[in-house]
Amino acid sequence: MATADRLYPCAPHPLHSILLAGSVPLFLGALLSDIAYSSSQHIQWSNFASWLIAGALVFAGLAILCGIIGLFRTDGRHGRVLLSLALLVVTWILGFINALIHAKDAWAIMPTAVILSVVVTILACLAAWFGLALERTGGAK
Repeated sequence: MATADRLYPCAPHPLHSILLAGSVPLFLGALLSDIAYSSSQHIQWSNFASWLIAGALVFAGLAILCGIIGLFRTDGRHGRVLLSLALLVVTWILGFINALIHAKDAWAIMPTAVILSVVVTILACLAAWFGLALERTGGAK
């Protein structure tokens, strides 16, 4: 009788993956727009950042909802799912604060907007990294 080691991937649902990965370029675009505004003072860059943050919040909010639903799919292995979900919730909260900062007058958002955009982008990348990583058991090397 031969036994074989099996890999059991705990992959997120494809919709969750799209939503989770979709928030990263939107937050990154907002960061780049904030950097462009701080160096050029063209108000349209601030407007771009506001719209990109709003889109990223929609994606991140739906990804949080999928993450909560995904907690029930994990069969007791909640480590990475909880870490990704916690990072995503913190990302959404700070992103919402960043959206409120961007609602101010264009020059009044500096330098807080750039700092918050950097933090939110890093958190979104970390949430996507942990959320999209496969958790393997059963002799995986």
